[in-house]
Amino acid sequence: MDFSTWKNIEFAYPVVLWLLLLVPVLIYWYFARRRGRQSVMMVSSIEGLKGLPVSWKVRFRPLLLVLRILAVIALIVALARPQTSNTSESIDSEGIDIVMAIDISGSMLAEDLQPNRMEAAKKVASDFVDKRISDRIGLVVFSGESFTQCPITTDHAVLKNQIMQVKSGMLQDGTAIGMGLATSVDRLRNSHAKSKVIILLTDGVNNTGLVDPLTALEIAKAFKIRVYTIGVGTIGKAPFPMPMSDGSVQMVMQDVQIDEPLMKKISKETGGKYFRATNTNDLKSIYSEIDQLEKTKVEITSYKRFAEHFFLLAMIALGCILLETVLRYTLFKSLP
Repeated sequence: MDFSTWKNIEFAYPVVLWLLLLVPVLIYWYFARRRGRQSVMMVSSIEGLKGLPVSWKVRFRPLLLVLRILAVIALIVALARPQTSNTSESIDSEGIDIVMAIDISGSMLAEDLQPNRMEAAKKVASDFVDKRISDRIGLVVFSGESFTQCPITTDHAVLKNQIMQVKSGMLQDGTAIGMGLATSVDRLRNSHAKSKVIILLTDGVNNTGLVDPLTALEIAKAFKIRVYTIGVGTIGKAPFPMPMSDGSVQMVMQDVQIDEPLMKKISKETGGKYFRATNTNDLKSIYSEIDQLEKTKVEITSYKRFAEHFFLLAMIALGCILLETVLRYTLFKSLP
């Protein structure tokens, strides 16, 4: 057993170690007993005895005490049952498959959320991924058409990298909510997870696309997919960066139009919930609430195995006792 093993030692009966306090008592008793057994002779001076040689038996006599003390210490520690443990865990996770569908139309550059709707949505989505350790998550982006940016995966590092690469202008402009929802459903239709979820985020009204939102809703219901919908944008008007003919960008106030009745219908009929985010903090709170609503069941079973190490100490104690006995009745027999 190496030194690293002793660093991780635990004792089954640590209270037994209190018996080590008897060791100083035994040492004191030994020397007190020897003084009591020594003969006393009155002499006028011991100057003549100083030059006499001391027998090697006398010099090594304390070895018997050392062996006895070592035996007592080893025996006490052995009785305390030193042991090391090896813990293993069995993790049973009932994961959830999630697709985040994010609107990347030009209106997502509006700055009523900081720094703008697009960047706020990306940041909050990335933070959400960090909380879903055991879930498979995918990313769909949509504007005038839809695209699978990342299939559902447990490789969250890759997913977060794909989220950060999302930008406005990747697809034809417009707001095809039906296309975004239909593509997200397609990502989940072959999933065998017990729970399938879509988080659909948009800031507009469906105005294009080959698939009607209500048709996509029926498909989601057929595959028993729960849809949480998020409408992003302040109430009233929001500042939007408008490119000018001279190449400059000017902030223009535009009306915020979100088809809330449609969003509520999609979420209600699929067993989800509709949220409205008028600022960045609202959006963070919404994703935190969805995180709480869609808790993944994870069961962790721990197994602890113990390895006993008292045998070596018991052998040391026995060896010290035997050696002390042999020396006492052989080499040191003639000494008191």
